[in-house]
Amino acid sequence: MCRDCGAGSHRAAAAVPAQRCPACGSPRLVRHDELNGLSLAHVDCDAFYATIEKRDNPALRDKPLIVGGTGRRGVVSTCCYIARISGVRSAMPTFKARELCPQAVIVPPDMEKYAAVGRQVRAMMLALTPLVEPLSIDEAFLDLSGTERLHGAPAAAVLAGFARRVEQELGITVSVGLSYAKFLAKIASDLDKPRGFAVIGRAEAPLFLAAKPVGILPGVGKAAAARLAEAGITSVGALATRDPADLFRLVGAPAMRLIRFARGEDDRAVTPDAPRKSIGAETTFGEDIADPARLSATLRALSETAARRLKAARLAGRTVTLKLKTPDFRQSTRSRRLADPTALADRIHRTATDLLAREPRRAYRLIGVTVSDLTDDIAADPPDLVDPGAGRRAKAEEAMDAIRARFGRDAVETGLTFAHLHRDRDKPDR
Repeated sequence: MCRDCGAGSHRAAAAVPAQRCPACGSPRLVRHDELNGLSLAHVDCDAFYATIEKRDNPALRDKPLIVGGTGRRGVVSTCCYIARISGVRSAMPTFKARELCPQAVIVPPDMEKYAAVGRQVRAMMLALTPLVEPLSIDEAFLDLSGTERLHGAPAAAVLAGFARRVEQELGITVSVGLSYAKFLAKIASDLDKPRGFAVIGRAEAPLFLAAKPVGILPGVGKAAAARLAEAGITSVGALATRDPADLFRLVGAPAMRLIRFARGEDDRAVTPDAPRKSIGAETTFGEDIADPARLSATLRALSETAARRLKAARLAGRTVTLKLKTPDFRQSTRSRRLADPTALADRIHRTATDLLAREPRRAYRLIGVTVSDLTDDIAADPPDLVDPGAGRRAKAEEAMDAIRARFGRDAVETGLTFAHLHRDRDKPDR
């Protein structure tokens, strides 16, 4: 199949396959025995923020571009492929990116603009199939099973056409991974970036995975990979043949799921509008902060942000998690499960502050709070018989919400946040 004009052939491969499309001369051909039988895809926009900035400012087209914080504590949100040649990566401190690529242009992110383009891409996906499962603003799983008659073409051809339209109409590019399983489609979309189109079929999956590092599997982070490496398991092939009992002792409950992934087995369906797993907020300080009062005030502001998002979604959560990062970039989290789900900033803040009080007093460069184990808000925050003041604080928060809804978020704030954050407010990053 030609990715540029859509021409395709169902004939058996010739002894010497053509190097260019006979119809348009393009070298961007896709060949695979299962090409027309696969329908599960992962679509990922290429260097999304940076590509949009280059689209909107042609003067940046041939320059290394970094999108991220420009201050001393800034972090790279994303960067173009030219900057990546110098070693710049997402989540890298901006000062480090400057050292690696001093000629790079750094621009602050414009999230409203990126979200608008993300919605356009999502709408174009939904025109292909209702089975679209967003993972972030710029990527999603798609299941095109049963759409061949609707589109008059197999999923591969439809996805290639989608990629062309995105490029022509929106001025950005995407990479497509096509497979029979979600995690393999996601792996495939990263094999040929940018403007990629890669296929992983059933017949080749076990051999393809065998030599890959275990970190390629979903759910295997750095800590799990390190534990597996200590046991001599560094490749997916070694993991696939490991005794399940041994693996359970190493990684716990995910053991069987990892073995299935290692064997190329993944029966998870594409789920439109998958429920959110957590809601929260975090911020990176301009300078390291150790003062407990200042940290608590920041947690209050973050708790209010999390609570506002929960209430807007009509959700509540049972687990509050405190996130901390030290000046040497060591990250830790502490969680507590509540007796009842909450959507109140007061309860979120009190829980997070108590978790913070149990930590050694030290300076932090980042602090955040997250609420998870989400459910609808019908059973949230019942009367607290142990803490009679909780009801008064809940009514006060309700009154604050009403004032903010009418006059804006800055119309009213607590004495804690006013006293410690008024002059130099650390806005939540997200």
